[in-house]
Formats: sequence, C-alpha cells, structure tokens
Amino acid sequence: MSSTGREVHPNNNLKPMSRQGRRRASSVGKIDLGDTVRSANAIEGAEVDESSYFPHGMTQSPKVFLNNCILSYGKINARHSWITPLVLVTCTYLVYFLSDNQTESNPLHMFVAISYRIGDTDFYGKGIKDIPFVFFYMIFFTFLRDFVMDMIIRPFALRAVSSKHQQNRLMEQIFYIFYYGLSGPFGLYIMYGSDLWLFRTSTMYATYPDLNNPYLFKLFYLGQAAFWTQQACVLVLQLEKPRKDYNELKFHHVVTLLLIWLSYVFHFTKMGLPIYITMDVSDTLLALSKTLNYLDSSLTSPVFVIFMLAWIYLRHYVNLKILWSLLTEFRTVGKYGLNFATQQYKCWISLTITFILISALQLVNLYWLF
Repeated sequence: MSSTGREVHPNNNLKPMSRQGRRRASSVGKIDLGDTVRSANAIEGAEVDESSYFPHGMTQSPKVFLNNCILSYGKINARHSWITPLVLVTCTYLVYFLSDNQTESNPLHMFVAISYRIGDTDFYGKGIKDIPFVFFYMIFFTFLRDFVMDMIIRPFALRAVSSKHQQNRLMEQIFYIFYYGLSGPFGLYIMYGSDLWLFRTSTMYATYPDLNNPYLFKLFYLGQAAFWTQQACVLVLQLEKPRKDYNELKFHHVVTLLLIWLSYVFHFTKMGLPIYITMDVSDTLLALSKTLNYLDSSLTSPVFVIFMLAWIYLRHYVNLKILWSLLTEFRTVGKYGLNFATQQYKCWISLTITFILISALQLVNLYWLF
C-alpha cells in the first residue's frame, strides 16, 4: 500500500512503456542560426517521419486544413531552407517562359534577364530595371548556396570530418570552390575578349564613360553584384558562424559593395572587372587550401604556397597597380572633367572616392596577409 492509499502492484514498475506512451521529440525550435545550413542541422541525428508533415484527408474544415498545410510546409522548410527560394525562382521562370512575351515589355523580364538592349547589337545600357535583376538573383544564389550545401556537400562532409564545427566550415569552403571556380574563369574569359587583358590599366580610362557594355560583361557584373549582396546578407544575419576576423570581413564587404555599385552607376565598370577577378581567383585557391587542410591532405602545403603567390600577385601587386594608375593615368588618359549632361564623372571627386575605397580594400588585404 502506498502512502497515498493506492495499492501498487509489485510488477507494475516492470512493465515496459508502450510505444504510444512515448512522446516524439520535436525538431521544431532546434534551428541553429549560427549554422550554415540551418535546416539540415536542425534534424541531425534525429529520425523524422516526413510523411507526418502532410495533412491526412480533407475531413477538417478548410481553415484547419489550410493551417495544417502551412504548418507542414514550415516544418519541411525548416529542414531544407532552399525550398522557399526554389519555389519563388521556379514560379517566376515558369510564368515568364510560358507567356507569349519574352521581351522587355513583359514585367517579369527585368527580373529574369538583363534589360536595355541597344537595337540589334550585343550591347546593353543601364537603368532602374537592373535593380530587380540583382534582387531576383540574390534569391537564386540563396537557393543555390543552401541546396548545394544541404543536398550535395553535406553527405560528404559528414563522412570526411567528425567535428560539427569543421563540417560546417568544410561545407562553406567547398561551396566557395564551386562558385569562385566558375566566376573566376568566367571573368578571365570576359577580360580576354576585351582590351583589359592581363590587367592593362590605360584602357580602363581610354573609352570612359562606358555607358554601354557587351551582354556577357553586363551579365557577369550584375551577377557578381547579386552574389556579393547576398553574401553580405549572410554575413549580417550570421547564417555562417562568425569568424575571428568578423569585423574586418564586414568592413571588406561594405567596401566591396560600395565599389561595385559606384563603379556601375558612374560607368567605371572597366576598373571593376579586374578587381572582381583578383578577388575570385584568389578566393578559389584560399577555399581549396582550407578544404585540403580540413581533410588533412598531403597537398595542403603546396596548394597553400600557390595560394600565397596568387594572393600577393592579385590582391597586392595588381591592386597597387590600379592605385598607381589612378595617380598617373586617371587624369591624362581619356576625357577628364565633370559633366552631368553627358554622364561624364571622371573628375577629382570620383578620383578621390575611388582611391580611398581601393586603398581601404588594400589595407584589409594586407591585414589578412600578415
């Protein structure tokens, strides 16, 4: 007889707990905002019956059914954060390409394709419609980043390293190899077909103002603008765990975004292209070196040496070469003066601003070098 007056059977405590008596641990609320792919880490190590995400039957009222659908979608999206941007991008593409109008008169054209084509030429102008294009491809790069890391890289990272911290870092670096490994050669290809090959500086100013750009040039420039803006959002929202040089990285992103937008709006894109390339190529080798280090590869040391040589050449020699050209060629090569009517902004104001921003970029690179 217990102290409460109830009789307790001596074998009651030996009965196993029924399966119905167990409460299933919820994965909701375990999303780690400091992780790279929040959705995947939220369910790591837990078995989840995804069929339970979908409402069974239509016996509920429409309002209850709708609420259940929203809840189910939220749970799936918590596991795979790339689903929402995929839905947005896919729906936009479908509506655009299924319509009978793929010209600039279609309101969706400014989102999915570059605008302001000049007649039947391969050149494009600039305008306010470039902003929706950048915004749309920010969403695209959000999908691409989360999908590649969650569905492609994560299975490899889970087998390659045991530490969760190293798994996250490894996934980040492999994604950077993937992206910069494409954008770097693409930028070099565009440079090769232009008068800027091998980082010539005089041609940056000879044809100024460059009001119009070839198709691939503009596509690359705005695509990079979308990627770097999306990366800045990742940094500000801390979707990646902050590094020790977090403040320096924020400063670097601010300077980079200012250079991107000012160079585009005020027609210094021929100066912006080489700077894009110096960052992309060196970042490819940096990510490769870090990846090999996480994997304890014997190639880590030789790749690191190659990375250091590329970093010094691209981020210091070429960078300083551009700075020197600002002091020696900016005034003397091409038109010089301020004229709003002809969109001529190559004057002492733009010289000062450009020199300060590229110098700031150089200081951050020197800090990272030493």
